[in-house]
This record gives sequence, structure tokens and C-alpha cells, in this order.
Amino acid sequence: MATLLWLIGLIGILSGSAYLRSGLLTGTLAVGAYLLLLSIASPVHWFVTLLLWLAFLAVTIPLNVPELRHKYISAPMFDWFRTVLPVMSDTEQESIEAGTVWWEAQLFSGEPDWDVLMRYPQPVLTEEEQAFLDGPTEELCRMTADWEVTFERMDLPPTVWDYIKREGFFGLIIPKDYGGMGFSAIAHSAITMKLTARCGDLGSTVMVPNSLGPAELLIQYGTEEQRRQYLPRLAKGEEIPCFALTSAAAGSDAAGSMTDYGIVTHGEWQGESVLGLRLTWNKRYITLAPVATLIGLAFRAYDPDGLLGDQEDLGITLALVPADTPGVSTGRRHYPLNAAFLNGPTSGKDVFIPFEQLIGGRGMIGKGWMMLMNCLSVGRSISLPAGSTGAAKACALHTGAYARIRRQFKTPIGEFEGVQEALARIGGLAYLMDAARCMTAGAVDQGEKPSVISAIVKYHLTESMRQCINDGMDIHGGKGICLGPRNHLGRIYQHVPISITVEGANILTRSMMIFGQGAIRCHPFLLEEIRLAKREDHDQAVRDFDGLLLRHAGFATGNAASALLLGLTAGRILRTPGNSDTRPYFRQLTRLSAAFALLADTSMLVLGGSLKRHERLSARLGDMLSYLYLGSACLKRFEDQGRPREDLPLLCWAMDHCLHQVETRMDEVLKNFPNRGLALLLRPVLFPLGRRRTAPDDQTGNRVARLLTSPGPALDRLVAGIYRNNDPDDAPGAVLHALAHVIEAAPLENRVQQAIRTGELNPRPWDDLPDLAREAGVLDGNQAEALRAAEAAREAAIAVDEFDPDGMLPGKARRRGKR
Repeated sequence: MATLLWLIGLIGILSGSAYLRSGLLTGTLAVGAYLLLLSIASPVHWFVTLLLWLAFLAVTIPLNVPELRHKYISAPMFDWFRTVLPVMSDTEQESIEAGTVWWEAQLFSGEPDWDVLMRYPQPVLTEEEQAFLDGPTEELCRMTADWEVTFERMDLPPTVWDYIKREGFFGLIIPKDYGGMGFSAIAHSAITMKLTARCGDLGSTVMVPNSLGPAELLIQYGTEEQRRQYLPRLAKGEEIPCFALTSAAAGSDAAGSMTDYGIVTHGEWQGESVLGLRLTWNKRYITLAPVATLIGLAFRAYDPDGLLGDQEDLGITLALVPADTPGVSTGRRHYPLNAAFLNGPTSGKDVFIPFEQLIGGRGMIGKGWMMLMNCLSVGRSISLPAGSTGAAKACALHTGAYARIRRQFKTPIGEFEGVQEALARIGGLAYLMDAARCMTAGAVDQGEKPSVISAIVKYHLTESMRQCINDGMDIHGGKGICLGPRNHLGRIYQHVPISITVEGANILTRSMMIFGQGAIRCHPFLLEEIRLAKREDHDQAVRDFDGLLLRHAGFATGNAASALLLGLTAGRILRTPGNSDTRPYFRQLTRLSAAFALLADTSMLVLGGSLKRHERLSARLGDMLSYLYLGSACLKRFEDQGRPREDLPLLCWAMDHCLHQVETRMDEVLKNFPNRGLALLLRPVLFPLGRRRTAPDDQTGNRVARLLTSPGPALDRLVAGIYRNNDPDDAPGAVLHALAHVIEAAPLENRVQQAIRTGELNPRPWDDLPDLAREAGVLDGNQAEALRAAEAAREAAIAVDEFDPDGMLPGKARRRGKR
């Protein structure tokens, strides 16, 4: 009993130290009270208790005497902190400070307030936005055939281009005052998702002008004259924009390695001699560059002749360059994995522009990287996550249908457990992706510019899409690998690496950006501590650092106590929203949030600036933050939709997946932590009862798989917002057409199979089974025709394409004059 009391007392001491969050004196009194209770309750452990008292006094006396604390604790810690800070360039600093922080900061705090998350409004479309989605967007999907785009033309048809321009698809984000649609982020996301689910090249063509590019930059930073001049033309499609950032030497390190430059000089513009910049650039991978009329250009500006002042290197700058300006070269195309969206190089040699062509005017010289990072925080939160979710939803709908209609061993392949395992991943990930898409777009509509979250959803939603498509291809087998107008999955499969690569390569995003930026932006004290470390007034900085240090210590010990107590109690001591189905998930996310905050804090304290070089540790810590966010989004979606019981398998699969991933990454960090002694001390705090979260179990996976193969309300909610049709002459429509017939004919097929088993029917390979069943009286005439129609629809849906040899050349139809 005494030992039990002693252990409870030790936990109490740790819990008491958490009161440092409320103040030094409060924390000291709380720990002292627990020590006193421990001394009374456990006299047999007097020697250990004495050591604890001595340690307590050795720490609390200098802590509570300001002069001693400043001299022996705060000042040495401050000086040490300065030495371990990583060296950051100006562009790295701008990247870190770009955008805003939102729910991810709550997760980093170790004590997320779920009531705050639940109070955030569910993003909804306005009547105008819904009408645009149901009208022009639906019609644009109907007009577009993926095979025609990606093979016969290697381009969108002229009728589609004209429709995109006429209906305002290039002006979704442009305010109505400038001739655009002025749509919300959730509408932009919904439109992009629907278009991409129908045809990836269609989605890319529309998403790029509405993401990071001239329009967004002009809206945020352009002069009023620039907005009036360009935005109405961009909205109507009279100007086709592109944005040129990447070059051969400058990919992921676009700022540090940029070789494209502009020299401040005098030149001629529209018949007059003016002061401006003479630009030289050579960019590649630029979407819409082959047809762009207006080029948004990133370059480094220089003033070697001192025309603007003493500084020669003026920094990254952004400009608008009309494509017909002398010296500009465009028109050639890249060929990215058989994708037909227009992507290619753009270059310029000694291209002169006046300062009026700089986005924001002369005053924005050198501020280009800040402008890009802030706009990227918004654009990357919407376009790629929406496109990836659309692809995953389409895969869920059509693969589930295919698994129901495709038979092997006289059984629908969706009944085999190996296929069900893959179907479960598709369904669970699609649910998770859509939840994250909606919650993130909702944050943007609330005015946030979520830089850390944008990196999370860009990486994890594109990677989840890759997993969904891979699983879909495995289930389709030969049907998936034979390209042609009947194939509804092959082109998506080919194009997956494009989403993985663009707007920040995924390897870089995961290993350097999510935690690297998130740790500084989301931590409640670290950014301010970094700013203090850069102050020139050392004494004042130490005094200010002293207060932050105490609060930081309370933050760390509080999270240690929370992680331990919540681990021991499975979070049952917490009050959370939800019902009996969801409350355990809220509790586990809170427990893991506290554990993550402690582990992240410890990693930064021990490794300091070298954490930047421990990219695998940084990636795993970033994964932990990411899955905490993704799990939060799933719970919010379920609550916002009124806790539909039919969706529980999807929610449980997604939450079990997220929680398992957090624990797995935490375990990997501890196994690979450079300081092995500290890792051993942390493990019992983070996992006091060992690892408890497992991957989604087979029963949950089977329920998700059956949901995908059985049309109903849950499946409708899962795939809501994508283009659907039952046209037997359309590749995905043929699968859904067949599914409807197969489900309708299922009782008839069961009756026929029962007759075969009892010997009433004995069909031979050349027999017409419906006629045989009708003649034997198993089916009547109408039933026989229904079974025949179902089999014909099934055969059409699983059929693959075949070509004459000369018909396999891409663009063949176009060269024959088919436009």
C-alpha cells in the first residue's frame, strides 16, 4: 500500500509542477503540498522522500529569488539558446513567418479545446455557388471526355476552352467588383474537386489560374490601377495567366538558387524612356505557359549602378510580363506523364519592363518571397487537396461498383478479403481526405492563411490519393492497365506523381516544412524566444526571456503530467464533446496531443538547431502533428453532419488509422532519438501502459468495403460533390450503369444459381443461360431479359479497348483534322 501511495505521490508531484502554467508561486506551492502528503503517507520511503525534498529546495529557492534566477538560470539559458539557434536566411525567415496559425496551434499546445473546434462554422455553399456547381460545372464535366483530352487531342477541345472562359471558370477567386465570380474557398474547392474527378487535365487547367498566380497576387498586393487593368481581363479569359517560379537550378530551393535576374536600368516602354528592369530568365515546368498571354515572373532584382540607393541585391521580386513583350519566348510544351494540360518552359533575354509592371509597384521590390509564401498558404490549402480528394472519391465510387459487378470463382471480387482490405483503405482515406479538405477550406473562409496546415493537407492528401489509386488499380487488374476510352482509372494513375511533385515536392514538404515551420509558428513561446535571441540589448532581452522561460517550463512539465496521467487513464478523466462512439477518440487525440507537445519540446531543447539536419526525426514529428489534425477534421465532419450512424465504419477506420500513425511515429522517434538515455526516460511517460492503438481491424475494414459496394446514404455522403452519370457509353458511367442492373438482377441470379446447385439447371458453356432458365421455368420472360441485360451491362463495363496499330499514336485523330 505504501508503495502505491508513493507512486501516486510521484505522479502528484509531476502534476503539481504543471501549475507552473499558472505562475511560479502556484507551481511551487502545489509541488510542495504533494511532497508533504507523500512524506506523511509513505514514511517507509523516508530516504527517497528526503532526496526529493532536497531536490525540491535546490530548484525552488533559486527559482523564487529573481536575482538568483536571472544570474544562474535565465542568463545562461539565454546565452545557450542563442548558440543553438539554426542560422536562417531572410527567405527562410519569411517562409516561417508567412501566413497564420489556426487549429494546429491548439494541437501543439497539448491541451486542445474541442469546444472551440466544434464552434467553427461548417463551410457551406451559397445559393449562387451551388447553382454554379450544379449548372456550369456539371455541364463542363459532361462536355469533357478524358480519352479525347489525353490521347486524341493532347489538349482540351476548343468548345471546352471557350466554355471555361465564357462561364468565368478562370475568375473563381476574382472579386465581383473586378468582373470575377467572387466565390468562397469552399466553392473553389468544390468546383476543383468535381472537375478533377471527371478529368485531371480539366481540373489542372482551371485550378492554376485560381491558385498561386497573377490573379491571387494582384488581389493581395497589386495596385488599384493594376487590378483594374488586369483582373477583369483575367476573369473573362481574355488574358491567360501563368506563373513562372521554377527553373533548372531553382526547384525546391527556389529562393536560394534563383538565377533569373532583373537589372535596374533605363529603357524604352511604349515609346518613352523610363526607369525599370531588364529581365533575363529561363523557367520550366510552368503550367499554361505555352498559351499564356500574361506571365507572372519571379526573379532576383539587382541595382549595380545604385540608381535606387546603396543596396545592390534587392531580393526576390515579382512582375507581370505580357507574353508579346520583345525578348519573351514561349509556346513549347513539356510532356508530363501523358498529361494533356498545357505545361512548358518560358524564357526571356534582356526583356525591359517599367516599375509599373512590378506587382504592387516599385515599393514591392524585394518583397516577392513574402508575397509568394502568403499566397501559397491559401492556394496550396485548396487546389491540390481538392483535386486529390476528387480523384479519391471517384476511385471509391467506381472501384466499389467494379468490385460488385466483376466476378471470379462465381463470386463478386468485393467479397474476397484481400479486395476488401484495399477497398477499406480507399473508403477510409477518402473520408479522411474530404474531412480535411472541408475543414481547411473553412479556415480560409474565416480569414486564415494556414501555412502549416496547407503543407499538411498538400502532403497527406496527395499521398493518400496515391494510395487510393494504387489500391484501385490492384482491384481493377487488367481492366486498369489497358488504356483506352473504356479505362476510367489509368490516366489518374499515370498523373499521380505530378500532384506529389508540384507546389513543394512531398519529400521536402514532409521532412523539412511541416514540423520545421510548425514547431516555430505553432509553439506558444518559441517564436518569441527566437525574436528575443536576436535583440541587441542583451540585458533587456534576458529580463524578457526570464518570464518566457518560466512559462515555457510550466508548459513542458504540464504536458509531461498530462501525457502520463492521460496515458494511465486512457483519457477517461477528460471532459470532451461527442457521444459514446466519438468521445474515446476525442480523449485519445488529447492524450497524444500532450505527448506530442512534450516530445517536440524535448527534441527542440536537446537537438536545437541540429534538428534541422535530423530530417527523418523532423518528418516523424511532422507526421504526428499532421495525423492529429487529420483526426480532428474527421471528428468535426462527423459532428457537423449530425453523427450519421451509417458513417461510423468510415469514421472508425479513419480515426483508428490516424491514432495508430501518431503512436507509430512517436515510437519511431524514441527508437531513433540521438540521446538514448533521454529516450528511455521519455518512453514510460509517453507510453506508460505501452502502445495501445492498433491499425483499423478487419471487422471495421469489411464494413467499409461493403459500404463501397452497396449504394446507400453513407456512400452518397462519401462521394458527394463529384460528377456521376449512368451513361453506358461513358467509361465511369458504364460501371455505374452495370451496377444498377446487377443489383436489380441479383435476386434473379441467386435463383438461377440455386437451380444450378440443385441440378434443376445444367448449363453448358455455349448455352444461353437466361433462355435456359426461362425454358426450365426458373424465370419468366421478363425476368430472363432483365438477367440478360444485367450480364450485357456487366460485360460492357469490364471490357477493355483494342486498337489498330496506327490508331495507337497519340494525337492521331487531331492530325486527321478532328478538332
